[in-house]
Amino acid sequence: MTWLNMGEMIRVNAAKYPGKLALKDVRRELTFKEYDIRTNKLANGLLKSGLKKGDRFAILSNNSLEYMEVYGAAAKAGVVVVPLNFRLHPDDLLYIVKNSDSKMLLIESKYVEPTVTYWERVEERGIDAIPHVFMGDNPPEGWLTFEALVALGDETYPEARSDLGPDADSDVSACSDSDSALHPDPEDPWVLLYTSGTTGRPKGVIRSHRSYVAFFLVNEAEFSFTPLDYGLILMPLSHVNSTFYSFVFTYLGAPVYVHREFNFDPAETLKIIHDEQITFTSMIPTHYNLILSLGEEKLETFDLSSMTSLLTSSAPATKKMKLDVMALFTNAKLFEAYGSTEAGLVTVLRPEDQMKKLGSIGKECIGLDCIQILDEEGNPTPVGVIGELFSRGPQMFDGYHMLPEKTKSAFRGEFFSAGDMAMKDEQGFYYLVDRKANMIITGGEHVYPSEVEKVIITHPDVIECAVVGLTDHKWGEAVTAISVLKEGVTPSDETAQEIRQYCDGKLARFKKPKRIIFIKSEDVPRTGSGKVMHRILRERFNLEKDNI
Repeated sequence: MTWLNMGEMIRVNAAKYPGKLALKDVRRELTFKEYDIRTNKLANGLLKSGLKKGDRFAILSNNSLEYMEVYGAAAKAGVVVVPLNFRLHPDDLLYIVKNSDSKMLLIESKYVEPTVTYWERVEERGIDAIPHVFMGDNPPEGWLTFEALVALGDETYPEARSDLGPDADSDVSACSDSDSALHPDPEDPWVLLYTSGTTGRPKGVIRSHRSYVAFFLVNEAEFSFTPLDYGLILMPLSHVNSTFYSFVFTYLGAPVYVHREFNFDPAETLKIIHDEQITFTSMIPTHYNLILSLGEEKLETFDLSSMTSLLTSSAPATKKMKLDVMALFTNAKLFEAYGSTEAGLVTVLRPEDQMKKLGSIGKECIGLDCIQILDEEGNPTPVGVIGELFSRGPQMFDGYHMLPEKTKSAFRGEFFSAGDMAMKDEQGFYYLVDRKANMIITGGEHVYPSEVEKVIITHPDVIECAVVGLTDHKWGEAVTAISVLKEGVTPSDETAQEIRQYCDGKLARFKKPKRIIFIKSEDVPRTGSGKVMHRILRERFNLEKDNI
């Protein structure tokens, strides 16, 4: 007997809890039985449209029940979801669609103009050859609608077909349900998530059914989730965080409320928690700070007593924020986590340690091997000495898509590193010290300085630029471009604004610098080989900002 994938668990929970709420958003809701039927139909529709086991298809959409249906249907059909981050530039999106060799594109109506029309305008060839599915009404000519795709399929559990032919040996095995339907192997990929590399070029992270099941079981143990819980999703379903913290409840037979991931409205979020009696959500410090900024009078209008656990991740959380959050959600336990798209959940700072170990990312999560902190030669570092963090556990990804050398270089044996520098204290708690590639986390999004620097340095008035993340109350870190201007160009607010506008159309909005600082070339700290020392710049300007 093998591990049941998410598609099979939807089938099982439909039998166990047919009338129980499975999914809800602002527009509609589905019971587990309805979710099972919808995902059967969509899975069969995908297969009837020509997709085969192992094929990849891309989706560009905001959070919705349809997005959750896509994931469930893919698990049943044995095809692989390629979620597209709507915040990325069309050039990056196009690269992902082509690099993944996606055989179909599902796209929400609002993104047709800024993406598909852009691709047509730059005369990109090949993208129009794959089927396009329109998620909305009034599709462009030649496009299939999402509901038409659902209507193509029947309600029976699908048979995931490969292209090996009916007489060939197949890598799919028989299900144990009454229909004897075929299902993907646990080691088969379910999701291909793209995350930016140190150069800014997206990398495809291959995640199997098995790795997700491992995450669900580990997190159910870590957070004590049960079928009585009710999760709220606020992060994009194109990100690993939401694929983790939505389906962890679906796997259990618990409901999930899927909320939009843009234009975060703190009062609206609290009203959902109040009305739906939500028990868990995962947010970044920016979200918590915006909620707390509503003021005591407004906050007192919401009943938040249903919340039993909260997660904060993606950026450091201050002591004040933690205390205020715990005072607001009086029945909730606060967890802080560290992980990555590749490794899954790595460490957890548990509720009892929040005030004792401020700044720590906690200890290894359940089921994880002991973390290794290694120096440049691969030797373990002593307590309190900085090294690169390596982890090993059942949630691990299978590798980078079409990048075997990159995959190999990220591992030491079976231990993986996301490039984060950390240290361990005498009690076994870990602390992130710096990111090996100087990655910036702003509002939960990852930004690599080199990508922003390459754009700004092409501005006619700029001769040098170093991008760092400065501490910011709202965003966690604010993308900041420290620039050296050409001789004769006067530093001014107008010049800074012109540089920011210059980034329009060249960078995603969250990657554009929120602040431009001008310095002289001789004031730029460098190594002996002439490389700019980002760490020194970050420390210097964080200190100056604090002293303002």
